[in-house]
Amino acid sequence: MDSERTRQFVSALEKTHGRSLRRFLATRMRHARTDLPDLVQEVYLRLLRIPDHEAIRNAQAYLFTIASHVLHQYALRQSAIEQTADPTDIASEVEASLDTDPAETALLEQRFEQLGKGLEQLSPRAYATLLMCRCEGATFDEIGQRLGVSSRMAKKYMAKALSYCQQRLQEME
Repeated sequence: MDSERTRQFVSALEKTHGRSLRRFLATRMRHARTDLPDLVQEVYLRLLRIPDHEAIRNAQAYLFTIASHVLHQYALRQSAIEQTADPTDIASEVEASLDTDPAETALLEQRFEQLGKGLEQLSPRAYATLLMCRCEGATFDEIGQRLGVSSRMAKKYMAKALSYCQQRLQEME
């Protein structure tokens, strides 16, 4: 009986706030929209696990608090996942292939140049951050000082650069 009331509670929440919940999650997951249905489902599953839903005073606020927690945990999981292809490996591929086929070398150099130009057009600061970090070995604190931003913002630029490079590499394959 109690589980039936909980289901009705969650169903009513979905009907009244489902669209705004999806919009809330989608705006915070610009680059991973394919995971959106999974996160929405996780929010509702967590609501179903609440033993005493009658104690919730503001259901909408509680729903979005849970959604924020789900997003936070998703971001932590994503940052812990190792990247499948390191975009900076292109440079080492170019160097390693100098002794091999000239056509392959030209193709790799062309890919590297396309990545650089595309990233520079997308975000000059992300491009500069990637170069300073990978080529000069600068820390995020140093990069932040040189760009006039916080080290946290430098990390965001780096994440943007790596995400762009990974996406472009997958498209090139």
